[in-house]
Amino acid sequence: MTTEASAAEATRSKRKTLDSYFGSKKAKTSSVTPASDAPSTVTPSPLADTPASKGKQADTEATDGAEDKDEAKVPEVSGEVSSKDRPELALEYSTIDASWLKRIGGELTKPYFLSLKKFLRAEAAAKKTVYPSDGDIYSWSRFAPFDKVRVVILGQDPYHGPGQAHGLAFSVQPGVRTPPSLANMYKALARDFPGFVAPKHGYLAGWAEQGVLLLNAALTVEAHKANSHANRGWEQFTDSVIAAVNKGRSNVVFMLWGAYAQKKGAHVDGRKHLVLKSVHPSPLSASRGFFDAGHFRKANEYLVEQGLEPIDWAHLPQ
Repeated sequence: MTTEASAAEATRSKRKTLDSYFGSKKAKTSSVTPASDAPSTVTPSPLADTPASKGKQADTEATDGAEDKDEAKVPEVSGEVSSKDRPELALEYSTIDASWLKRIGGELTKPYFLSLKKFLRAEAAAKKTVYPSDGDIYSWSRFAPFDKVRVVILGQDPYHGPGQAHGLAFSVQPGVRTPPSLANMYKALARDFPGFVAPKHGYLAGWAEQGVLLLNAALTVEAHKANSHANRGWEQFTDSVIAAVNKGRSNVVFMLWGAYAQKKGAHVDGRKHLVLKSVHPSPLSASRGFFDAGHFRKANEYLVEQGLEPIDWAHLPQ
């Protein structure tokens, strides 16, 4: 368990500056530097005996179809943020990974998103504490660039306690106690892979860096008020994220846990992706089938069948 100071330092090291995102025109995607060089507390991967990938991943990115008419309004991503034209969107242009901006950038200038931004500015003006911090709201896009996404796990709302949320669904910052739902996810993993040993933390960057998109439906929340930013526009924005993966990628595993996630992922094409459904891992429902659903094992079996690398679920360095 790290101290609060080390937790803050780990969080800062995960954030990327504008220069590192878009300063180089050579790089199309970004990667996130591990929080530290300390060895993982997790035992060797239970996937050590998993068959090697059957072949090199085919290029699964779909050709661009007809774009929303608002797409043209979005400044081209280059070495500079167009803050002169859209200062209220400077955060988005500087912290959403370029690979995602290319596909969902058109959402940023739509009325619903501008209304959402107005609401968030009002929250800040009222001195309300909002989680996660600005630099982490879109961290999911930087941990898992679009072309690397292999698994999508949907959550609903960021954690609303101090020091918890950092932009990845179900994940908490280093030094924070593992939440109950995530603890149940670790229990399910131990059933799927008997060699898995749950880490003593809930920091899931190790999954995200392998292409596991950990996406909440709402991306911000007021401190100590669950779902306080629901129905303000985030849901439409994250629907566009899911739609982009559904359309532009193939052979992605979608894990839809609980009625809310299943409704949100109802339009995912099961002919080109694997859709796994179960009850939510919350202590209120996990005993009704989550532990025996086998989703982590099934996800890896599917990825290997498609000639893709499986996820090393035990790779969870802090």
